[in-house]
Amino acid sequence: MLNLTLLFLGLSLYVASSFQWNQAQDNAVQQKMLQDKHDVNIVHYQPEQVHLSFGERTASEIVVTWSTRGLPPTSADSVVEYGLSEDLTQRATGQQAIKFVDGGRKQMTQYIHRVTLRELKANSSYIYHCGSELGWSAKYEFRTVPSPDANWSPTLAIYGDMGNENAQSLARLQQETQLGMYDAIIHVGDFAYDMNSKNAQVGDEFMRQIETVAAYVPYMVVPGNHEEKFNFSNYRARFSMPGGTENLFYSFDLGPVHFIGISTEVYYFLNYGIKTLIFQFEWLRRDLEAANLPENRAQRPWIVLYGHRPMYCSNENDNDCTHSETLTRVGWPFLHLFGLEPLLYKYGVDVAIWAHEHSYERLWPIYDYKVRNGTFASPYENPRAPVHIITGSAGCKEGREPFKGKIPEWSAFHSQDYGYTRLKAHNRTHLYFEQVSDDKQGAIIDQFWLIKSQHGAYSDPS
Repeated sequence: MLNLTLLFLGLSLYVASSFQWNQAQDNAVQQKMLQDKHDVNIVHYQPEQVHLSFGERTASEIVVTWSTRGLPPTSADSVVEYGLSEDLTQRATGQQAIKFVDGGRKQMTQYIHRVTLRELKANSSYIYHCGSELGWSAKYEFRTVPSPDANWSPTLAIYGDMGNENAQSLARLQQETQLGMYDAIIHVGDFAYDMNSKNAQVGDEFMRQIETVAAYVPYMVVPGNHEEKFNFSNYRARFSMPGGTENLFYSFDLGPVHFIGISTEVYYFLNYGIKTLIFQFEWLRRDLEAANLPENRAQRPWIVLYGHRPMYCSNENDNDCTHSETLTRVGWPFLHLFGLEPLLYKYGVDVAIWAHEHSYERLWPIYDYKVRNGTFASPYENPRAPVHIITGSAGCKEGREPFKGKIPEWSAFHSQDYGYTRLKAHNRTHLYFEQVSDDKQGAIIDQFWLIKSQHGAYSDPS
């Protein structure tokens, strides 16, 4: 009995000493891990929110943008490794990442990295990843434009007003993008709802959500009213549009189309000053003049302009749609300075695409509230004014927008279905539009051809 007692006592002492030794070892390991994390903090260098945009040369440049929580040491450059195969034999580096501090209470900080891939081969698929020696993204793939000239037919998905919550169109857009259906995406303002919300965490999550679209195809954007907080700081910092205007206005060519993105918000948030409004107006006039030079209009006869707030809409609400003299259309009240509709008419803009209203609407060709169809039988064949489309129904937490009880005569089609618009520029004479309904599992609820045998300024409307 005494021997058993001594044996039990010995085992107890051995187990206790072993436990204390193991606990000490665990503590040492944890301390080492904490020290390593303090030294390297590799989690904070991991790329996220990866997205693409066209560079200054649409045919041969792609800009890769991403975020990290921390700034890697100066030796860890912002890098994109890429190539025509999995080997990723090419390498491009960017300038020092830009520190972005959100204007919210917590002053959340992140670093925005940008790298431009230059001299890309046309009609080629590139595989890439981005980051630094301290952390890499997953591999993604994009395809360059088929040709640097205008002789090809681009296809785009276009929509506005898609949020972090209730993003009805996102799943279908993710699938279609990765199937290679689109050459570019245009998001016509209002992101996340809102990018600055919850100390910019909503913006971060939205950018992660669209990564499965925007990391595969150029994601071109313009600002909406929901980006206004802190003078559009989240919007300005997160995207990388061409033109050097902090993503507010720019243009690019794709196939036979000259695309122009503008900020309608410069007309509404004058508390930030009027310089940007005037600068944009003068820039737009010059851009349209250049697009209308005979040699340019012959190559790219289609001009498509997009901005967030519409000039016309038939929704029943308390904002622009209840006023016939919208600021973007006629300019400042009473003075009528910097109105955009006369510019669109003078320089023969073919299509104006808007969002803001959480619905879809197609108008007859219109100028100054007068319908100017081509003919009664073919209203969109050689129309005598621009065609306006509102496509703001990709889905957000604010839901849908109702329409007026009596729809105006200038409205050709309208729908409250969630969805987005597809545009295919077939050639220099034919554009095709269709509206996808998410409510109806991807069914096409509206479609039309815009046909023009000649392009340029519209005739005198009087």
